[in-house]
Amino acid sequence: MLSEAVKRLPVVSVIGDARLEDQTEITQTRELGAALIDAGFRIITGGLGGVMEEVSRGARSSSAWCDGRIIGIVPSYRASDANPWCDVVIPSGMQMGRNVLVVSSADVVLAIGGGAGTLSEIAIAWQLGRPIVAFGRRGWGGRLAGEVIDARSTEPIHTASDVADAVRRCRELAARPATAGDIGAGWRHGR
Repeated sequence: MLSEAVKRLPVVSVIGDARLEDQTEITQTRELGAALIDAGFRIITGGLGGVMEEVSRGARSSSAWCDGRIIGIVPSYRASDANPWCDVVIPSGMQMGRNVLVVSSADVVLAIGGGAGTLSEIAIAWQLGRPIVAFGRRGWGGRLAGEVIDARSTEPIHTASDVADAVRRCRELAARPATAGDIGAGWRHGR
């Protein structure tokens, strides 16, 4: 038995575009990865390319990085599908179902742009009661920034204007007590 509680690192799941071509976005996403590690976060992504790869690459460049801080949950059974910057690779074999694992593992979810996969992750995070921060104005992250999706919460999706603001918001939200989402809770409560 441990004499004192072991404090775990807060976890941010970074979701977004599977492809990034704009050099400014690539640079900013890498800076965000490093800043999240500097702020004491563990990062979880879907482990593939685009936002997932660039945030992981940036995280690895942080002087505060150590092995185990960057986790990639890939959709296949092949760990080799992960980008080379992931420290820990979880080959889920769940295809798009792995999105549930990516966001349910988080204290806070950070969305950068994104298409349909990101939209599904945002919806799952919302249903699970995970706070969501939208960084940038593109894709589903940008489109849903400031919005309340449904009656599960009155708190809108938070917005972040730059890297420092994104990290600050993630720190604030991760420090709050976790809330339980209600996916499937209706049948247990006779609703």
